[in-house]
Amino acid sequence: MKRFSYYVLDVFTAERYKGNPLAVVLTDSDLAVDTYTDIAREFGYSETSFIYYSQKDNALKVRSFTPTGFEVGGAGHNLLGAVAAALLTGMDIFSQQPGKQHVLMKDDFIALHIDHTNRDAPIIGMRQIPAVIKQQVPKEDVARALSLGTEQVSWQQLSPAVVSTEAIHLMVPLKDAASLSAAKVEKKALIQIAELYGFEGFYCFTFLENDPRYLLQARFFNPGIGIDEDPATGSAAGPLAGYLLQNGYVRPATDYKILQGAQIGRPSVINFNAAPEGIWISGSATIVMEGQIRI
Repeated sequence: MKRFSYYVLDVFTAERYKGNPLAVVLTDSDLAVDTYTDIAREFGYSETSFIYYSQKDNALKVRSFTPTGFEVGGAGHNLLGAVAAALLTGMDIFSQQPGKQHVLMKDDFIALHIDHTNRDAPIIGMRQIPAVIKQQVPKEDVARALSLGTEQVSWQQLSPAVVSTEAIHLMVPLKDAASLSAAKVEKKALIQIAELYGFEGFYCFTFLENDPRYLLQARFFNPGIGIDEDPATGSAAGPLAGYLLQNGYVRPATDYKILQGAQIGRPSVINFNAAPEGIWISGSATIVMEGQIRI
């Protein structure tokens, strides 16, 4: 029997019991896929990350799984929380990297930038590749799946569109904050639309014209992999940032904030900075519990 330490962190927040909870298990090597999925199911969070430092690669290696056994890639809360757990527990993950700081998400190289101004809650930046806008999805279908009127599914010139960075999600602009709050998921319809157009989740957003702290408020639904609603979704915030940049709604190389999770009592703050050469998603995380797991 082996024992591994684990930590539960709240991600995209510096406050405990806010943000998106994530379990992070510190292993000593890769595990069998069945073991990953068993542990993820035991924790029951939207995702569980597994980390160890690879001497061969001189980098932290991260793998993440949902309770349904889906392996998650990309630079989202699963990666941010994993890096935060390593830093907050004193792991040396950067000293052997002579160039830019990075980690490996499974086998993918992901560049990082760490701001240690607040040592108890460092701000971790993760670089996503430039966004690609793939295709539009009829807003009538999206409105029906979200129990909204068709007129609520748009903002100025924006309409629902499939956008990818490392992950592929549907960007869903909504008329106002009231429409965002009113969205009610029809799971079967969402899953059917996602399968038809080849994307993962629905990132619904609206502009907050009367709140200077945030540019946008968002909600994320991905019932296809067991996520009814996610409090913070960095893997979707990147495609949204690129989508807005390419449509002229944000300035390049400028910092903006997204508020997510407020409707489910887990407010989260996602920072983004988009440029043609790539997108930076950043935020903080804090440890709320720790223990040991036996396998």
